[in-house]
Amino acid sequence: QVQLVESGGGLVQPGGSLRLSCAASGSIFSRNAMGWYRQVPGKQRELVATITSSGGNTYYAGSVKGRFTISRDNAKNTVYLEMNSLKPEDTAVYYCNRAPMAVAGYWGQGTQVTVSS
Repeated sequence: QVQLVESGGGLVQPGGSLRLSCAASGSIFSRNAMGWYRQVPGKQRELVATITSSGGNTYYAGSVKGRFTISRDNAKNTVYLEMNSLKPEDTAVYYCNRAPMAVAGYWGQGTQVTVSS
């Protein structure tokens, strides 16, 4: 079974940076596009960044483009999200999953990112 474990979140001031990691178990990671999603209470998860299986192509939601960078290391079964110039509206729980269509059984616990003074 595939398991995804997110880490790296925390409390940061506006304008600060965080680097999130998603560690995947299983042997299919390198074969699939992956993405980072975020969710606030009472709202649906939104896809904010996607990376293809080989890392050759990326997609970003307009709200994060130019500030966030998604990358992956298939040898380590890990996908990363570098977040810069953070804004209060980036506050959310961040998750990773396949993208653009997430697999329901793959959701992990997520990692909380709070941007506040």
